[in-house]
Amino acid sequence: MSRRGWVLFALMGVLWGIPYLMIKVAVEGGVAVPVVVFARTALGALVLLPLVLWGGAGGTGGGLGTLRRHWKPILAFAALEILGPWALLVDAERHLSSSMTGLLIAAVPIAGVLIARLAESRPRPRNPGASPAEAAGERLDAGRWIGLLLGLAGVAVLAVPHLEGGSAWAIGEMMLVVLGYSIAPMIAARRLGEVPSLQMTVACLTLAALVYAGPAAATWPASMPDGKVLAALAGLGIVCTALAFVVFFELIREAGTSRAMVFTYVNPAVAVSAGVLFLDEPLTGTILAAFALILCGSVLATGRRRNADTVRPVEPVQAAEPST
Repeated sequence: MSRRGWVLFALMGVLWGIPYLMIKVAVEGGVAVPVVVFARTALGALVLLPLVLWGGAGGTGGGLGTLRRHWKPILAFAALEILGPWALLVDAERHLSSSMTGLLIAAVPIAGVLIARLAESRPRPRNPGASPAEAAGERLDAGRWIGLLLGLAGVAVLAVPHLEGGSAWAIGEMMLVVLGYSIAPMIAARRLGEVPSLQMTVACLTLAALVYAGPAAATWPASMPDGKVLAALAGLGIVCTALAFVVFFELIREAGTSRAMVFTYVNPAVAVSAGVLFLDEPLTGTILAAFALILCGSVLATGRRRNADTVRPVEPVQAAEPST
């Protein structure tokens, strides 16, 4: 990979590893869930919209026609990738640490392999390192089964001690987030391959902003949040959403889908490090054990299989790692 590719790779590891920190700052600052989601999606859409209008997605006319033709899968994708998960994630962080939410999200590739396998009745070859959608139907050999079991064990190590009270509800919310993030890339890969990625992103963010505009107005803070909270909201929308998607698409073009997706294994470490450094969250043996199990499980479950046929990778709208 080129030097530029490595720079983009490092940026993605950070840009989609720190949203959990910013969400935690916002919710601890008293900002309601709908306001956080609205601020993030509205800011992201506003920043990305000029790129679409100025031809960043290959021309608006044909792109809009493509969006109209695919409105049903786009709606399904937006619901599973943004509308539901982002609200559930924010609400869960009212009870869970940012480190824990980042680690639970790291189980998405593992869940994706399982769901994709269940969704397909006929095996298909898979491109190594690609999204869970591309894993659909591939035979699960012994190595992948070991990876799945390790990853699930890591989730259990992390979640079981918190299965009580509000934390139990938050764990359930995170499992729904993992489910949505696992299914959404399958829709993108199978039904939205011809939709321009940037226009697709802007459409989904705009839809989410419109959906949450009313609830956000109803729960708007009575007084202006402090500067730290406002900076967190701005960072979520501009840095972790708009900038992250631009960098993500550039990384795909620079390094290809398979190599680009490796950054998904870096994000949990960034999430844990940010929580420990900036929020004084504990770094316990349980967290380290869970991280090791989930990381090893993800690598094994989604890794290369020897002598496997390969196919041209599908360029996802939002691939293995969700837009956290």
